Amino acid sequence: MAPTHVLRCCQRGLAWIPVIFIALVVCWSYYAYVVELCIITIPSTGEKIVYLVLFHLSFIMFVWSYWMTIFTRPANPSKEFCLPKVEKEQYEKEERPENQQEILKRVASSLPLYTRTGAGAIRYCDRCQVIKPDRCHHCSACDMCVLKMDHHCPWVNNCVGFSNYKYFILFLAYSLVYCLFIAATVLQYFIKFWTNELPDTHAKFHVLFLFFVAAMFCISILSLFSYHLWLVGKNRSTIEAFRAPVFRNGPDKNGFSLGFTKNVAQVFGDEKKYWLCPIFTSQGDGLTFPTRLVNIDPEQPTVIIQPDSSKSVEDGSVPQSPMSDSQNRLLGSDHHISNDHLSIDPLKSDGTDVITVYLESES
Repeated sequence: MAPTHVLRCCQRGLAWIPVIFIALVVCWSYYAYVVELCIITIPSTGEKIVYLVLFHLSFIMFVWSYWMTIFTRPANPSKEFCLPKVEKEQYEKEERPENQQEILKRVASSLPLYTRTGAGAIRYCDRCQVIKPDRCHHCSACDMCVLKMDHHCPWVNNCVGFSNYKYFILFLAYSLVYCLFIAATVLQYFIKFWTNELPDTHAKFHVLFLFFVAAMFCISILSLFSYHLWLVGKNRSTIEAFRAPVFRNGPDKNGFSLGFTKNVAQVFGDEKKYWLCPIFTSQGDGLTFPTRLVNIDPEQPTVIIQPDSSKSVEDGSVPQSPMSDSQNRLLGSDHHISNDHLSIDPLKSDGTDVITVYLESES
């Protein structure tokens, strides 16, 4: 036990090396830009003030979002996803996997779950001893199950998931702005030092190296930032981009996509004034997510959406739809449904309820 504990502590200590490296680079870039460039090299007072104000704005937002990404604890599944004591004892005593699955299915029947393993089984983490919510995965580095896990990032020594994904996107955005601003404002003095228009001083090394470092980080961050913007627009995590989530009726890489606008709002929230601030505004609780109506759950009554070409709807009360809360939420946000625009015709065939929903197409 003791050697394992010591090894674990050493691993946790070494995991901070990339973060310390980034912190040292940022501290040096601050000194090189403020002291060596603005105070020593730039002759114009007005230019110094403008550069220093804009630099500190980008620097503060960059450090703020980086700090939030590092020190925001990943969200974990709630207690309702843990096995009750009786079922847990039965699960541990049971040796046959199929019987274990029957126990998990009984517990999962009361939980808001839509995804399964590749074999169609209930997603259960033996390490954390919890039924995994949709989009939840176990991180071996953090040794915990993380809600809407995207990936484990060594540069922040943290898991990027539901609780800090917005912070991570803003960290990439502001680090890109920070590097672009440095590269753009240093360029003219880089050329002057390179062509010997300015005298050789100790500032020359800092200015030349500052431009190279900013340009290098700018290129690498731009590709990563662009990729994650694409993921946000598609409402996918990095894990889901490589392995499509499996629903009860099969894998669907777009199963959680609600359209570009709603996908962005799910990460950044409804109020646009907070989008650029590293404060938590993401929608939901990380345990349940709205799903598309394209793939219908075979264990739920079938819902067929059709445009009402005749626009003739019988008067009467509308019975409550048996769709899930997430599907109702999706429908309610896309269409304003009233008794004058919706008709539901229950058809019974072989004991299966088929509900046909007619929606007026917007002109």
